[in-house]
Amino acid sequence: MSTNLRFGWTTGACATAATTAAYTALLTGAFPDPVRIALPKGRTPAFALAREALDAGSAFAAIVKDAGDDPDVTHGALVGSTVRHGPPGSGVVFEAGPGVGTVTKPGLPLPVGEPAINPVPRQLMREHVARVAAEHGGSGDVVVTISVEHGEELARRTWNPRLGILGGLSILGTTGVVVPYSCSAWIDSIRRGIDVARAQGRDHVAGCTGSTSERVAAELHGLPEDALLDMGDFAGAVLKYLRRHPVPRLTIAGGIGKLSKLADGHLDLHSGRSQVDLGFLASLVDDPEVAGAVAVANTALGALQVCQAAGVPLGDLVAARAKATADGVLRGAPVAVDVVVIDRAGAVVGRA
Repeated sequence: MSTNLRFGWTTGACATAATTAAYTALLTGAFPDPVRIALPKGRTPAFALAREALDAGSAFAAIVKDAGDDPDVTHGALVGSTVRHGPPGSGVVFEAGPGVGTVTKPGLPLPVGEPAINPVPRQLMREHVARVAAEHGGSGDVVVTISVEHGEELARRTWNPRLGILGGLSILGTTGVVVPYSCSAWIDSIRRGIDVARAQGRDHVAGCTGSTSERVAAELHGLPEDALLDMGDFAGAVLKYLRRHPVPRLTIAGGIGKLSKLADGHLDLHSGRSQVDLGFLASLVDDPEVAGAVAVANTALGALQVCQAAGVPLGDLVAARAKATADGVLRGAPVAVDVVVIDRAGAVVGRA
């Protein structure tokens, strides 16, 4: 990955900047533009305002989220904050505006019924409200309503509906910074998915590499939607989090290509970060002639077809080795693992 990739800013950082600008305008009548905020780890970025509005009782500011060079679903989204005075002594009260979700299931770091504004962004906004109040003679008692334009539509492309966050996006971020291709939001969603499954009392979850393997796992085991983890390429994220937060049973389901990589010890299954090793697949096969044909196949699927024609259960062999990798990462945690390998059509071609 190029070292020249641009960092971006989280929805939490954008919401903090918008809140800072709006509260400043509520107290002074003028919007700071650009508005500068202080993030954890010493960064002090400045954000240009995309929209602003001021009336007698409230102020609104909005910022276009720049995720840098990360392929983030919220890149370009308009993150807004409306600030109005709250009752004396109320502190900072958060509300979900249009496009921001509400928590409806236990297991997340927020109580059911709360706006899906995560704890770190809330703390950042509280700190900036206090700073603005100190500078301009405010009480710091405010109601902050965060909104994301088209957030409900964008949220359908995230884990939020499955996690029980309904009506829009979550306001996320721990450092305020989006690191390109860190996929931190995806990994965070995997962890929250496990938290929700545990809170719902699920004793069996499935980590699936895609929609076809998810359908197969659900049908094989009768699993409800909140027990299905959209693992994607992040097998390691699922296994490491379950090591610390166990669920009694884990099914890993995926295509022959990705699970061949897990069998070979890779925990990140992305094509840019790990490759199918046909020599490794050949080493699983006892028959020298079939092994030779596997070694020169074009793809893992091609190797599978060679083995199927010869009556060699390559899918089962891959599943067994993938299970061994998973068990190694779990390090004795009380999680029973089984593996389901499928082909592109969704047919089960191996199990362990």
